[in-house]
Amino acid sequence: MLFWKKPGPVDFIVAGLGNPGLRYSGTRHNIGFRVIDELSRRHGIPVDRNRFQALAGTGVIGTGPGERGVNVLLLKPQTYMNLSGRSIQAAASFYKIPIGRIIVVFDDVCLPVGKLRVRKKGSDGGHNGIKSVIEMCGSEDFPRLKVGVGSPGEGRDLVDWVTSVFEGADRERIERVIPVAADAVEHMLTGDFDGAAGKFNGRFVE
Repeated sequence: MLFWKKPGPVDFIVAGLGNPGLRYSGTRHNIGFRVIDELSRRHGIPVDRNRFQALAGTGVIGTGPGERGVNVLLLKPQTYMNLSGRSIQAAASFYKIPIGRIIVVFDDVCLPVGKLRVRKKGSDGGHNGIKSVIEMCGSEDFPRLKVGVGSPGEGRDLVDWVTSVFEGADRERIERVIPVAADAVEHMLTGDFDGAAGKFNGRFVE
């Protein structure tokens, strides 16, 4: 059963982080956008309205037989990564969404390509997009899905790495990861974050 009492125009915000424009399309930093695109495709929710300094779309994502589904706002902030919180805070304020119903999907260089991690809350971990969300929303207590994009390794600039595209085996693997990441978000939308963590954390997508 879902853990809230009354349906509203939006039950959850699912925000994927990234940078706008063709320059950043397909880069490691834009994996959050890719997961939003997959959810959009699966559930027929166009994410093409210019709202909240973002591309946005509202619709229903089913959570299983017998459930009414979840009213969601899918969000792709267009503020550039370091200001992502402006968009998310504006949307949350408009729809009066509490911090615990804002799911943020983003890249993690501490996880290898192919790994996911669900967390109910936490620090920014050095990620500037998450730092902005925490600063603008005034709390670390929002659920998030980290998608591993691999480490740059010794001697490579981190900014160059996260703004690079996937190549070779990494590219093939990330194509298989994105649908699994969307599965994880769908599980999180039931409110069962611990169950989602148990199912998806540590799982390695070959």
